[in-house]
Amino acid sequence: MLEWKECTIADLGQIITGRTPPTKNNKYWNGSVMFVTPKDIQSTKHIFHTERYISELGKLKMSGCVLPKNAVCVSCIGNIGYLGITTQECISNQQINSIIVNENNDIDYVYYLLKSLWVYFKHCEGQSTALSILNKTQFSQIKVKIPTVKIQKKIASILSALDDKIELNNKINKNLEEQAQAIFKSWFVDFEPFGGVMPDNWRMGKVSEIIELHDSKRVPLSGNERDKMAKNYPYYGATSIIDYVDNYLFDGIYLLLGEDGTVINSKGFPILQYVYGKFCVNNHAHIITGKSGYSVEMLYLLFNITNVRHIVTGAVQQRISQIHLKNVSVIIPQENILKDFDKIIQPFFAVIRKNRDENQRLSAIRDTLLPQLLNGKIEIP
Repeated sequence: MLEWKECTIADLGQIITGRTPPTKNNKYWNGSVMFVTPKDIQSTKHIFHTERYISELGKLKMSGCVLPKNAVCVSCIGNIGYLGITTQECISNQQINSIIVNENNDIDYVYYLLKSLWVYFKHCEGQSTALSILNKTQFSQIKVKIPTVKIQKKIASILSALDDKIELNNKINKNLEEQAQAIFKSWFVDFEPFGGVMPDNWRMGKVSEIIELHDSKRVPLSGNERDKMAKNYPYYGATSIIDYVDNYLFDGIYLLLGEDGTVINSKGFPILQYVYGKFCVNNHAHIITGKSGYSVEMLYLLFNITNVRHIVTGAVQQRISQIHLKNVSVIIPQENILKDFDKIIQPFFAVIRKNRDENQRLSAIRDTLLPQLLNGKIEIP
């Protein structure tokens, strides 16, 4: 530890707090410049795409907070501590502080250093009864210990090897989903295998005819209740895993569709989670399986291209009710057609699940090594 020194986050590089272009001016939006929000940095090391994009004019409007490639973004309002590294010039919103790492430090190491502060960030969240905020000054003054840049690079290379494999698996899964989605569109939107027209023995029906809802089995747990539990099984919210708990209520393959809170994306498509294994869900997501020939995987592909903006209610808190969801119109083919299609896509999703499982194991290894490497407890040869 003789080669390690104490410094502040401000010593690692230039810190920039993001801003949001005026949302009512369409000229600033829907361009090609990534607009990074905490949602975009919850599950990936590198930021390859974002939910929303701004225009070149929007970037010019925000010229004082343009982030270059390889800036390290950290969410500091709301859910504090999500991280990502930019892959191109972009803008972040005001919930994010970013570090443009100086030449005295390694970019990947700074990313992992901040990742090691997760417990500290969670403590910051617990200090507020309202919205959790870690402002730029507080963020800049956080004290850390760092080694020489040579050791930084060695540590980062070990951890990056694991994250590189995770990102590769994520890319493979994204490609597999896109292929499955393209096949679904070919069959059930463009009707290509059927001469380009919907077969006469297909019909229009309602979502209620093809889904089973398991919402009545949900048991919402407060944060205080979860804090006392062993962290064995994932606990899902409307958009993602929000915690881990000591027991499970579901075991199998299910589709989660946001019920309230964040329920649709910017284009009006529902927020979906394809989940499997043993897990729990809070009361902010519908829990769905299929019937009448529809598998969970087919429902996932169907809802991915079903715009549901028209059934969303609530001016402040968005909501998709069971009644409105069940009444959405859908095409219902013959069950033998659905069975044939399902045989085609199941191998895609089998590989997706395999890659996800591998990512969980790799993440566990990385998270075990992370504090030991960054505390100097493991000597780097």
